[in-house]
Amino acid sequence: MTTETRKPAMAIGPTDTPLLDTTIGEALGRTVREHGHREALVSCHQGIRWTYDEFADRVRRLATGFVSAGLEPGDRVGLWSPNHAEWTLVQFATAHVGIILVNINPAYRTHELAYALHQSECRWLIAAPTFKSSDYRAMTEQVRADVPTLERAVFFWDDDWDELFVDDAGAMRRADDRSRGLSADDAINIQYTSGTTGFPKGATLTHRNILNNGYFVASLQQLGAGDRLCIPVP
Repeated sequence: MTTETRKPAMAIGPTDTPLLDTTIGEALGRTVREHGHREALVSCHQGIRWTYDEFADRVRRLATGFVSAGLEPGDRVGLWSPNHAEWTLVQFATAHVGIILVNINPAYRTHELAYALHQSECRWLIAAPTFKSSDYRAMTEQVRADVPTLERAVFFWDDDWDELFVDDAGAMRRADDRSRGLSADDAINIQYTSGTTGFPKGATLTHRNILNNGYFVASLQQLGAGDRLCIPVP
């Protein structure tokens, strides 16, 4: 009997451009140093225009609020909202201090919300108050009994949300220290499939996954610092 030499089934794309090996916080910091005066985010329906300097300041204060509130690296925080500027703040702030953001589909009904929060073991949920005909506050209360890990729900523009933006210098240093201790390989995001063939499946992504996806998509589209990208989603 002969023994065949089996080769692993692998597909490798171009390797001439190395992958980014950094964290989201480090990438944002570099962008701020190089383009701090440029507009980073425009939300027309909210009347918001933030430069990278302004955006990064808000991200840092929100990240500090998360740390001060007791969230630890690896904790899961659900984000349930349509397209608001605050969504992006939460994405970057959680990444800054090693919290795993769980994307919740804005169209979810209560049973889908309960499944995603329970399956990902979310400690917090951050959400818009409403979306179309959905009352997110009421729906969150309906699922609390089914999500024993859920300790807190915070809704955009409430006092609880505003209080998360912390300016204390000592607390900021602690948040920055945590950020410096992160690795590009740390998990930072959980994204769920649509669930059309069964329960949604959660895919865990790292800093490296997210940064390289964004970098190479923008590179292939030949987007530069002076370009603007319109995102017309709900």
